[in-house]
Amino acid sequence: MSVDDKLISETLEIFRSNPEKKYEPQQINDILRMHGSQAFKRIVKSLAILEGEGKINVNSSGRFKLAPVDQIVEGEFRANEKGFGFVRYDETDPDIFVAKPNVMHAINSDEVKVKITKPANPWANKGPEGEIVEIINHQLTDLVGEFQPYSDIQAEKTGKIGYVQSHEKRFADYRIYISNTGLKPQTGDMVKVEITRYPNSDFPQSMDGIAKKVLGNKNDPGVDILTIVYDNDIHVDFPEEAIEQSQEIPDEVTAEERVGREDITDQVMITIDGDDSKDFDDAVTLWKLDNGNFHLGVSIADVSHYVVEGSPLDHEAYNRGTSTYLTDRVIPMIPFRLSNGICSLNPGVDRLTLTCDMEIDASGHVVNHRIYPSIIQSHARLTYNNVNKILAGDQDLIQENQALVPMLKDMAELHEILYEQRHERGAIDFEEPEAKIIVDENGKAVDIQLRERGTSEKMIESFMLAANETVAEHYKKKHLPFLYRVHEKPDEERVKSFFEVASTFGVTVQGSIKDVTPKMLQGVIAKTQGTPEELVTTTMLLRTMQQARYSPDPLGHFGLAAEFYTHFTSPIRRYPDLVVHRMIHQYDQDTSDSLKEKWAEELPEIGQHSSGRERHSIDAERAVNDLKKTEYMEENVGDIFEGVVGSVTSFGIFVTLENTVEGLVHISNMQDDFYEYDEKQLALIGKRNHKVYKIGQPIKVKLIRADVEQRKIDFEVVLSKEEQKKVYELKKKNAARRHGGNKNKKYRGDKKPFNKH
Repeated sequence: MSVDDKLISETLEIFRSNPEKKYEPQQINDILRMHGSQAFKRIVKSLAILEGEGKINVNSSGRFKLAPVDQIVEGEFRANEKGFGFVRYDETDPDIFVAKPNVMHAINSDEVKVKITKPANPWANKGPEGEIVEIINHQLTDLVGEFQPYSDIQAEKTGKIGYVQSHEKRFADYRIYISNTGLKPQTGDMVKVEITRYPNSDFPQSMDGIAKKVLGNKNDPGVDILTIVYDNDIHVDFPEEAIEQSQEIPDEVTAEERVGREDITDQVMITIDGDDSKDFDDAVTLWKLDNGNFHLGVSIADVSHYVVEGSPLDHEAYNRGTSTYLTDRVIPMIPFRLSNGICSLNPGVDRLTLTCDMEIDASGHVVNHRIYPSIIQSHARLTYNNVNKILAGDQDLIQENQALVPMLKDMAELHEILYEQRHERGAIDFEEPEAKIIVDENGKAVDIQLRERGTSEKMIESFMLAANETVAEHYKKKHLPFLYRVHEKPDEERVKSFFEVASTFGVTVQGSIKDVTPKMLQGVIAKTQGTPEELVTTTMLLRTMQQARYSPDPLGHFGLAAEFYTHFTSPIRRYPDLVVHRMIHQYDQDTSDSLKEKWAEELPEIGQHSSGRERHSIDAERAVNDLKKTEYMEENVGDIFEGVVGSVTSFGIFVTLENTVEGLVHISNMQDDFYEYDEKQLALIGKRNHKVYKIGQPIKVKLIRADVEQRKIDFEVVLSKEEQKKVYELKKKNAARRHGGNKNKKYRGDKKPFNKH
C-alpha cells in the first residue's frame, strides 16, 4: 500500500466511524495530525479521490460526509407541473431531484422515502438524484378545483356525479372523481374536496374524493382568492372552542393582570403603522440621556398572556403559524376580537406588553438593555404617511402633533445612526419595489401602485431590528434554549451565478466566492443603485439567498450581517414571536434544568413547523398578487409598455414592468430572427442579426395575452419599423420557398415563427 493509499484509507475510516457527521478538510487534517501545507494538499487530494469514487459526498459549503450505498432518506416531495420533482430532506443539503419515471405517483407535499441513486456533484453544480421508494404520508388531504358534472347516464354507470379539476399547475393534470355521498355542486362551482383515493398504478392521473364545501361559482366575486387560500392550506374559520375561549377573555386589563408588571403608562409611547392597519403590536418611545446616548423603548403586545400554552387558541395559532395578508383581506393567526382588541396597542387604553429598553450610543451600539413585563398606554396612533410629512416639514401636521415632533426628530436621528451601523457591518439593504394592488368592491383589480418606503417606515424597521437582535443576544449569552430567526450563507454556485450577472453590468466583486460576506453582496447593490439594472440586481440577489427560517441554533442572519437574531416584535401575526414571549416569561421565573430540557425538546419542531407555515402563507400571498396583477393587465391587452429584462432562459426572456408586473416573451414570439441561448453571457443572441437580449436591458413590449386562470402574462418585443420590414421580407421569402420558388405567389402573412422551441 502506497503512502497516499494509506492516507485515503485512513481518511475513509474517519467517515465510516462517524457516518452522519460532516467534515471540513481542515478537521480531517487535524484528526490525522498532519502538518504543513503539503500535507494539507494531500488531504484535499484524498478527499477528491474518495468523492470521485462516490464513497463520500460534498455539499455546497465544502463539507464532506460518508455516502452510504443506496442511501434512503425521508423528506417532502415538491412536484413540478412537468411531472418531475424535488425532495427536501435537510435544511442545508441540496434537494434530491426525482425524474418523472421515478416519482412513484407521489403528489406535491407527500412525505416520502427516497433512495439516492446519484450523489451530488457541486463541482458540476448538480444536486443528488433519486427515486421514491415509499410514500409515507399524504400531507395533502383536501384540494380545491372546478366542478364538471356527469350526465345522468354517466353518473349511473360510474357511481360518480362528476369530477373536479384544480387550476393549480401542479395538480391540473389530475381529475378528482366525486362520489355521490357528499354535496352536489353545480357546473363551474369551485369545490373543496376531501381526497379518499390517491393516484396509483391502475389510475395514475386520477383521484377520488367527496365534495365537502362549495366556495361559489368560479366567476363570483372573491371566489378566486378563496380558491388560492384553500389550495395553500390556509385556515379560514376558527374552531368553535377557540372562538369560545376568545369570547371569555376580558376586553380591558384587570387588576389581577397588573401584578408583577412594571407600569410605564407615563412614558410617551406611540404606534406608527400604515393608514389601513387595524392591529398594533409594537409601540415605541425615545429620549436622550444626560450622557448623550439614546434611550429607546420598544414595547410589544403580550399576546402570550392571552393565548395560553396548550389552549384551543394556542393550538389554532400553532396550526396557522402566521397571519396571511392578501389584497382585500387578512386571514389572522388569532381571532379579530383579540388581534384588533385587547392585544392591539390602541391609543388611550392600558395594554399588557413586554418591553425591551435599550441604551444606544452615538455609534449605534446597544450598551445597556433590559427586558421586562410591563403595562403601557399608547399616547397616539400615528401613520407612516403623516410622520413622513412631519419630518419633511408639513406645518399643519407639525402644529397638530407639536408635543410629539421633538421625539419624532430624535427617532429619525437614531434611525440614521442605526442604519449606518448596520450598513458598516455589511447588512444588505433590499429596496425591492413593492406593489399595492387596488381592488373595487367586487375584488377586481383596478390599479397597481408602488409603495414608497419613507423615513418613518425605515425608522420603525430599525427599532424592531435593534430589539430583535438585543433579545436574541441576551438569551444566547444566558445559555438558555431559544428560538432564533436564522439566515444562512448562500449557496456557492448561486453566488457564482449572481456575480456572473453582475459582471454583465460592469460590476466587479472583490473577494473570494468561497468566503462570501454580506459586505461583498452589499457592494453590488450599491454599485447598481439608481441605474436601470437596480431592480434586476435586487431580484437576482433575493433569488441567490437562502430562505430564512426558524431554528433553535443561533446560526446568525447573513442578510442583516447579525450574529444573533430572533423574532420578538410581532406576536399578533407570527407564532414564533408568541413562543419567544412565552419563553421570556418562563425564564423570568425559572431556569431549571427541567424547563431548559422542555424547550430544547420542543423548539426544533416549533421552528420547522413555523417555517413551513410561513412558506404556505408566502405562496398564497404571491399567488393572489400574480392573480390580481394578471387580472389588471387583462384590460390592457394590445397596449405597449416599457420594461426591463429580468431574466433570460433558453425558452425566452422575462420582462418586468415598472409596476412590478412580470411576463414572458416566449422565444416562439421573437420572430425577427432565430435566437440561441448563450449560457456564459446569460443572453439570447440572434443568429442572423446578432441582436442581443440580456439581463437589465431596457425593452419595449406589447401585451399579447393575460391568462387569469393560469396567472400567466405573455409579451412580444416591439420591433422598429426597419426590423418589422425585415421580418416581413424574410417571411415573404420563406413563403415563396415553400411554394416552389414561385415569387408571384401572394404572401398572406405566414404566422409561423422562426423559433420552434
